[in-house]
Amino acid sequence: MAKKTPNSIDRHVGSRLRMRRVLMGMSQEKLGDQLGVTFQQVQKYEKGMNRIGASRLQHASRALEVPVEFFFRDAPQIEPNFSDTAGAVSATSNFVAEFLSSNEGIELNQAFARIKDRKLRRRIVELVRAVAGDDEGEVSSEMRSVRSE
Repeated sequence: MAKKTPNSIDRHVGSRLRMRRVLMGMSQEKLGDQLGVTFQQVQKYEKGMNRIGASRLQHASRALEVPVEFFFRDAPQIEPNFSDTAGAVSATSNFVAEFLSSNEGIELNQAFARIKDRKLRRRIVELVRAVAGDDEGEVSSEMRSVRSE
């Protein structure tokens, strides 16, 4: 039997589950206890390998102190016929969700959230955009001029 690949929505919901759990400093075991499942099952939910049911997702939202909608925020879009076909998922959306649920993404977001000055946060975002450049990895002209100084 061929190995089943995770559904894009299940992967997204799982990555949001992991991100929130880690941000709260909660272990997979503790979340599993609160949901009535093993930590291995929590791992499968977080990887999108197993689909989390509606009632269990409701319990997870309470345990993680977020509304249920949190798990679907920025979810990949499915074509109007509601089939999960190749190409229906936004690659950017998946990339961002995967980064945000990575250890590096979580650490970056925790540090960024501690910056109280809104203007400073805005300037940091502008700096990151300048360093990131365009889609082909080209550094912006503003950043090139800074590097040459």
